[in-house]
Amino acid sequence: MTTSEWIVIAGGLASIAWVNWYFFMAGRGAATVQGSEIVITVDNGYSPATIRALAGAPLRLVFDRKDTSSCSEEVVFPDFGVRKFLPTGERTTIEITPPKPGKYEFMCGMSMLRGTLIAE
Repeated sequence: MTTSEWIVIAGGLASIAWVNWYFFMAGRGAATVQGSEIVITVDNGYSPATIRALAGAPLRLVFDRKDTSSCSEEVVFPDFGVRKFLPTGERTTIEITPPKPGKYEFMCGMSMLRGTLIAE
């Protein structure tokens, strides 16, 4: 193999590693809910991606979608049976009540964008 072929292979592997880090491991900030409402910006991911709230307390999550990619057009909360369309440029409210302490994941319809609701 030539040097340029090795460079292309190394670049490809680095790109794969970056994509996996970005979608699955990069921290996007955490927020503790004060009151009963929190705004989550949807723009190449969720910000904040980790939300801390009280178990048993009603919670209003307001998704503010700025992203135009098809991946971010829906949010899914499998533990709550919620699947909601998120129009670009609009705010969409989802009301849930975490029944007990634990971690509840949420994600886009393709499971590429991910977040966590931690009920304490």
